[in-house]
Amino acid sequence: MTNQTEADASLAARAEPVARFEQRTGPLSRIQHALHSTPSLVPLVVLIVSTLVFGALLGQKFFSSFALTLILQQVAIVGIVGAAQSLVILTAGIDLSVGAIMVLSSVVMGQFTFRYGLPPALAIVCGLGIGTLVGYVNGWLVARMKLPPFIVTLGTWQIALASNFLYSGNETIRAQEIETQAPILQFFGNSFSLGGAVFTYGVIFFIVLVGVLAYVLRHTAWGRHVYAVGDDPEAAALSGVNTRAVLISVYTLSGLICAFAGWALIGRIGSVSPTSGQTANIESITAVVIGGISLFGGRGSVLGMFFGALIVGVFSLGLRLMGADAQWTYLLIGALIIAAVAVDQWIRKVSA
Repeated sequence: MTNQTEADASLAARAEPVARFEQRTGPLSRIQHALHSTPSLVPLVVLIVSTLVFGALLGQKFFSSFALTLILQQVAIVGIVGAAQSLVILTAGIDLSVGAIMVLSSVVMGQFTFRYGLPPALAIVCGLGIGTLVGYVNGWLVARMKLPPFIVTLGTWQIALASNFLYSGNETIRAQEIETQAPILQFFGNSFSLGGAVFTYGVIFFIVLVGVLAYVLRHTAWGRHVYAVGDDPEAAALSGVNTRAVLISVYTLSGLICAFAGWALIGRIGSVSPTSGQTANIESITAVVIGGISLFGGRGSVLGMFFGALIVGVFSLGLRLMGADAQWTYLLIGALIIAAVAVDQWIRKVSA
């Protein structure tokens, strides 16, 4: 018995491994791993390169402080809605109702003020509450009823859109009325100058919102749970994460952020219009995808969405200053979306 054991040990010592798996350490592999750990790196590089290219072509016409802050003003609304969309997509969902929630909230703020005579501040609170409620309904249907996010938000998008037109009677509350009777509704449209640059309070809110969400997602337990649910909900549940509560909280917060976007929209256009912001759904998804947030969930950052929104703004303003047809903007942005998804698939192979 002892001889047999020694023989087995000797054979094991001389045994050759059947196969060796070597880790790829080439330059391309290192880039792939870097992008996997920092998804916002790609949109940041694209933003810097596109800014330098348009700056070289247009000079001071593009690099002026007014032009650069104008980009921020133009993308602030889309960026705020994009922040809400980012939270949902990080959980491997999608929210097609973000634009409708935004407009419905703004209409409620305006109608409650001018139709029912509520104090403007209270009307704003009601508008924020409506947005939050619609977001909660979305989250409850997804988390509790196990309905697909695409179908749920497609339905609430139609319901919110129809409610918006039926309730408002397709009536626009003009800017002059708001200025004289409820100027607080236009708060986010107020601006101030800083070193020749013009900032609106809507831009400041957008930047602060991105900073707060970026910190919360990276440095709090709730943020880690959001990523965990998006990456693998079953594994997250086994590790003790209340996936239902996380999903409901994400959609509810998304609704609240969209309601704030509705308030900011009034400040941006000056009036309360039920027909405004109709393209916010697509534009928010565009900013998210170009910003490097994976549509499969669990990877990406709100900071990347911020860069993605700015990329759209840079292309739009740069091509407009060059006198190019507006369709070129859509063409280039469409190419960027396809490229962003292709890069995301390539990066995902690191964890495959």
